[in-house]
Amino acid sequence: MPAPKLSSPKITSFVRSRRGMVSVAVLAAAFIGGGVWFFKGRTTPQDAFITQEVMMGDVEDTVTAMGTLQPLQFVDVGTQVSGQLRKINVDYGETVTQGQLLAEIDPTIYESRKGATEASLQNFQAQLTQRQAERLLAQQQFERQKDLLAANATSQDAFDSADSRLKVTTAQIAALQAQIRQTESTLKGDTANLSYTKIFAPMAGQVVNLIAKQGQTLNANQTAPLILRIADLDTMTVYAQVSEADVPKLKIGMRAYFTTLGVSDKRRYGTLRQIVPTPEVVNNVVLYNCLFDVENPEKDLLPQMSAQVYFVVSEAHNVPIVSVSALRPAARQPRQAPPADAAKPASPNGADVAAHGTPDAGGAPAAGERRRMRGQGGPGPRGGTASDGMHYTVTVLEDGERVQKEITIGAMNRLVAEVKSGLEPGDVVVMEAPAGGGQQQQRPGGGLLGGPGGFGGGPRFR
Repeated sequence: MPAPKLSSPKITSFVRSRRGMVSVAVLAAAFIGGGVWFFKGRTTPQDAFITQEVMMGDVEDTVTAMGTLQPLQFVDVGTQVSGQLRKINVDYGETVTQGQLLAEIDPTIYESRKGATEASLQNFQAQLTQRQAERLLAQQQFERQKDLLAANATSQDAFDSADSRLKVTTAQIAALQAQIRQTESTLKGDTANLSYTKIFAPMAGQVVNLIAKQGQTLNANQTAPLILRIADLDTMTVYAQVSEADVPKLKIGMRAYFTTLGVSDKRRYGTLRQIVPTPEVVNNVVLYNCLFDVENPEKDLLPQMSAQVYFVVSEAHNVPIVSVSALRPAARQPRQAPPADAAKPASPNGADVAAHGTPDAGGAPAAGERRRMRGQGGPGPRGGTASDGMHYTVTVLEDGERVQKEITIGAMNRLVAEVKSGLEPGDVVVMEAPAGGGQQQQRPGGGLLGGPGGFGGGPRFR
């Protein structure tokens, strides 16, 4: 016998009819709703939100910058005379003492100049001796002619000739004395230039750079050629380039530390010594050099090393900390209404009312006053002052219920903040709603979609 057919024209027509389609849709909706109710019933309020416990820890608010290391004391050793660099007596990294011979320049030219000047000086001195002898003879002849003229035993012409010879020899002696002084001065310069051919260390330290090479010809007529650099590596200076936006946060004397690329886990501390007022503009970014010194007893810090610098603005250690993502702006405190018997300022033109507005019935600032508070930097998202802390609100889970608390925050960075009051270690704070569950905003006193009370009423999450 043939197998019976399960479908019939009546069932097919029922499914395709409007009543059948509505019935199928109702059954599908009931099935989906039951599944959602089943899974939501197994989820606790704490599982519906991302939470975190308040714990003890450290907070450090810093200004970061990149910097380079330079010796606190260093000198570039150059030469004051031109010539061939005949010999260099030191090498990289060698420790030198003050006055040690570092390099020598070929002294041939300067020795010849000094010799020629000495010969000229001797020549002038010999001429001076001759002129002094001639002057003595002229002086004697003048005295003799003077006595004879008084006795009427000589002519006036002979007397005048003797007087002229005496004056000429006296002038020649003065000219030779001037030439001798000039030659002596030239000799001093030639002697100094000859001494400059030997270059000595002006300070004790370590040779950190050799600029010139042995055998190189140096020309000192325009600029002083540099040969090497000596540095004292006992104390290093960190040149940190800080952005113009962060410079107002820095204060002279504040604590700073840095790490190097080679030893990133070792902090070296110092104190901010100077903020150089002349900026450097790099790719249209204004940077200021901020300097602080560190000791280098192990000599492991070398010139031109890169440093990751941190200037400590505020810090707190072993205090309760909370994640910054859990913080919400604290509500502004309403302005208290003035006493009824207080004198009211005169405002004939209504200017005061227009500027500040009129307080509402609850004593809260009117629109004009709120604008003034915002303009003066009143208590906003980071309200409060540095002395009494900053005020925020957080949502805390207590017995499965979400409760809003106002807390006071101290030191804070981008991740965590110090809790001065309002929370204790172990308290569970709500960070944010998870994807899929926290995208819906809850309105104050209403449901998920703003209905009047009931399901999930509570604070609004942004």
